[in-house]
Amino acid sequence: QVQLVESGGGLVQAGGSLRLSCAASGGTSGRYAMGWFRQGPGKEREFVAGISWSGGSTSYEDSVKGRFTISRDNAKNTVYLQMNSLKPEDTDVYYCAAEGPLDYWRDYVPAILDDYWGQGTRVTVSS
Repeated sequence: QVQLVESGGGLVQAGGSLRLSCAASGGTSGRYAMGWFRQGPGKEREFVAGISWSGGSTSYEDSVKGRFTISRDNAKNTVYLQMNSLKPEDTDVYYCAAEGPLDYWRDYVPAILDDYWGQGTRVTVSS
């Protein structure tokens, strides 16, 4: 069983930056693709960014391309989401997700990424 704990959320002005972290524990000896999702009140949870188990492949939702960067440090079992040029519409609760364990050859961001979830961290961008 994998546990995911997010941190790094907070309040920031438009144009500012935040870095979210997701620390994984339990069962982390396997290979896991990781991702970030976000959800606001009354909205569906939406994909933001994903990263393959090796870190060699990434994927982004169109509205965050060029502003957000996902990365991972497998030695620390941690995934990051660097968010720059934040906009008020980025305000949401951000969730970390993991999919796996994966076979070695599945080194890509899977279409389904939802085996494990964190509790979420709130990001508020003021205008």
